[in-house]
Amino acid sequence: MKLLRFGPTGYEKPGLLDPQGKIRDLSGVVDQIDSLHLAPKNLARLAKLDPAKLPLVSGSPRLGVPYIGISKFIAIGLNYSDHAAESKMPVPPEPIVFMKATTCITGPNDDIVQPKESTKLDWEVELGVVMGSTAQYVREADALQYVAGYCVVNDVSERQFQLERGSQWDKGKGCDTFGPIGPYLVTRDELADPQTLEMWLDVNGERRQRGNTRTMIFNCAELVSYVSRFMTLMPGDIITTGTPPGVGLGMNPPQFLKPGDVVSLGIRGLGEQRQRVVAWPARN
Repeated sequence: MKLLRFGPTGYEKPGLLDPQGKIRDLSGVVDQIDSLHLAPKNLARLAKLDPAKLPLVSGSPRLGVPYIGISKFIAIGLNYSDHAAESKMPVPPEPIVFMKATTCITGPNDDIVQPKESTKLDWEVELGVVMGSTAQYVREADALQYVAGYCVVNDVSERQFQLERGSQWDKGKGCDTFGPIGPYLVTRDELADPQTLEMWLDVNGERRQRGNTRTMIFNCAELVSYVSRFMTLMPGDIITTGTPPGVGLGMNPPQFLKPGDVVSLGIRGLGEQRQRVVAWPARN
């Protein structure tokens, strides 16, 4: 299934994408798509629905975050060897784990707001892994059984905040609008292997990033297992798994986003995002 939420900010309804790419309204079946509905038994119940019997949503409504109930937004740094090289940083011996504030989360096509004092606003297309079951100290061989599905994430970053204002990455990663998620959550049963996914990102129509999840240093199963050793992963928690090369910081000379720029990105089978960069304090 491809689960989604549609409608104005704060008033989103639950939905799904049918095989013809049309949005179907799920609000007659569930009040919301939340962390509770990501449990295996509840996803199995939704999977039994016939999309053709659900109300068709007309037009092209705004898409929100595909589900609600995200208690932790966990990110992995330098997880592609070629991205580590362009960042002039060594390949890490263990995953680099940091947190993105849940207040940064936005819909897949909402504006990116450049923060006050920002001078080095950057982009990162990433694969998001969404938990469906509580995970503690899980084995790598079992890790993906705890996953509800996958989605596209743009790990928007402010490099000056991240790298030049002390040693903590979080403050360059958690500003408002720095976490677009979606357009939909693709359930695990539709994605046989998350390590074969092509990914891309354009800025103003020019290709900046191109990669494939097979070049991850630590794959999705390894990451779920690793992170579960240090914190309990709850249903709805999301791990965004790192970015391939092509970020603005790695260009020669470096190039960064400015108001008026448009960022488009996607992952094969998981859909596409599109954001416009605006100056603070403007937002959707």
